[in-house]
Amino acid sequence: MSDPQVAVAMLLILLLAIFLGFPVAFTLMALGVAFGYYAYFDPGRMWRVYERAVEDGADAWTLTEHWIGGFFNNRIFDLFVNQTYSVISNDVLTAIPLFLFMGYIVERSNIIERLFGTLFIATRRVPGSMAVAALITCTLFATATGIVGAVVTLMGLLAFPAMLKARYDVRYASGVICAGGTLGILIPPSILLIVYGATAGVSVVRMYAAALLPGLLLAGLYLTYVVAKAVLQPQVAPKPTRDEVGHYSALQISWMLLTSFVPLAGLILAVLGAILFGLATPSEAAAIGALGGVVLAAAYRALTWQRLKESVYLTARTTAMVCWLFVGSATFASVFAYLGGQQLISDFVTGLDMSPLMFLIVAQLIIFILGWPLEWTEIIVIFIPIFLPLLAHFEIDPLFFGVLVAVNLQTAFLSPPMAMSAYYLKGISPPHVQLSDIFRGMMPYMLIVILCMVIIYIFPQIVYGLPNLIYGG
Repeated sequence: MSDPQVAVAMLLILLLAIFLGFPVAFTLMALGVAFGYYAYFDPGRMWRVYERAVEDGADAWTLTEHWIGGFFNNRIFDLFVNQTYSVISNDVLTAIPLFLFMGYIVERSNIIERLFGTLFIATRRVPGSMAVAALITCTLFATATGIVGAVVTLMGLLAFPAMLKARYDVRYASGVICAGGTLGILIPPSILLIVYGATAGVSVVRMYAAALLPGLLLAGLYLTYVVAKAVLQPQVAPKPTRDEVGHYSALQISWMLLTSFVPLAGLILAVLGAILFGLATPSEAAAIGALGGVVLAAAYRALTWQRLKESVYLTARTTAMVCWLFVGSATFASVFAYLGGQQLISDFVTGLDMSPLMFLIVAQLIIFILGWPLEWTEIIVIFIPIFLPLLAHFEIDPLFFGVLVAVNLQTAFLSPPMAMSAYYLKGISPPHVQLSDIFRGMMPYMLIVILCMVIIYIFPQIVYGLPNLIYGG
């Protein structure tokens, strides 16, 4: 087999291992080292010291020592160490554990339950008011955490039973929770955008500015659909009675919003504003956000030693997963490119003579399909680097491509049969809620995501407008 064919076999083995359920990060590292040993195998270099020892007539113990040393003198081990060091010392990735900690500590405070209740009361006259409140709460909470499973699970425990009790249609209610929970990977400060920026070499600050309006656009389209469906089909979201909502004056509602909505929204806006307007780097803003999360938890009397310990543990575990994914991906990608796999794919794609639009459609379709079995982290660090070298050929801006990918990856959590949002919600739902109902409830939101991508392509200023306004063209 030629080296490019070996590279293709390497990629196919990776896909097979992922589908069989092997841990992705360690599979990447193992394949990178194994195939890298073959790629960089150089007996003359590796056993040079051993051969000299043989010529000098060294004893058996010395020869054995030099032979073993030569076995580990392959350049793949140098590459692996260097990749590990570069990931650990990457300043951009420092923001990840801080944003994760902010999200985990906010998740364990009492603010989300109070926020949902307040928004429901404030929007009581809007059709589908409870779904509207759930969607806005999901958006804020997802933005603060960026962890889809946490948002869907917590909102599934808080809002989903309340909507079912209010006689909301199961499909309508489940779709709102699942779709709203995914917005955190798109709307800044998003961890996905940090990971993409580090992978593609794009400024995270510009990524945040570019993704803000598309994220709000998608949330607005979700909200429009929720209200429109409640208007056109009132039976899916019955209006609450005055007794169900309670009696509240405008002053009481204002105070409730001030003590529930404003603190979390203020924290998010402060962190995001500091980044966008250059007052702080993403890492510095993330540190302020983490401190703000602790202050919020203390203000709501939810800061206990146990919750703090859980947040630190979950932060460390998730951060380690992301870092080892980066190490494995970088090692795998380096060996893959060295064997000629990247060039083989590049030659194949450019030989198809596709237009930039056709390439975008094909690339986004591949990412959509990869979203069925894979998490967004795996797609970003493993497969996005395959597309990146092709962007220059098709004259596509990596910034624009990254925003499209972030929007597209919403479908990774909403597309059956591997829609993780559905399984998160099913795991905490009442027994009578069927997985098929949750799947059907999510389908309209998948179409909305596709519509959002079309709008972004037709009107690219949605992506470029804010970065050009703040930082110049």
